[in-house]
Amino acid sequence: MLVADDEPHIGRIIKMKLEQGPFRVTLVYDGQEALDVLQRDDDVELVLLDVMMPRLTGLDVLAKMRADDRLKDVPCIILTAAGQEAQQRRALSLGASDFLTKPFSPKKLFARAAQLAGVGVDTDAE
Repeated sequence: MLVADDEPHIGRIIKMKLEQGPFRVTLVYDGQEALDVLQRDDDVELVLLDVMMPRLTGLDVLAKMRADDRLKDVPCIILTAAGQEAQQRRALSLGASDFLTKPFSPKKLFARAAQLAGVGVDTDAE
């Protein structure tokens, strides 16, 4: 799984929560790094992208993913700050699997990630 968020503390919280389950998480801090990982690694099963990141936004990365035959079907959850409905509409039109507004529940994020990745996990894990 790939997590891209330019706020290191949020990225670490997401990584720590997801690694309580079956996920192996690669954490990057900008959109270009996310794209580099996606182009290099063949085993990314799920992507979490923050909208506002340096170099490339999460929506830029999502658009490039959907234009790439190898990445077009990889589930993608978009994360963004509250009050960004236009970004939500654009993310969904680009093919985002889901959209979560910060602050979000790490437990709900974990459950949705597990569902999208098709893995059975104990969603009560804290």
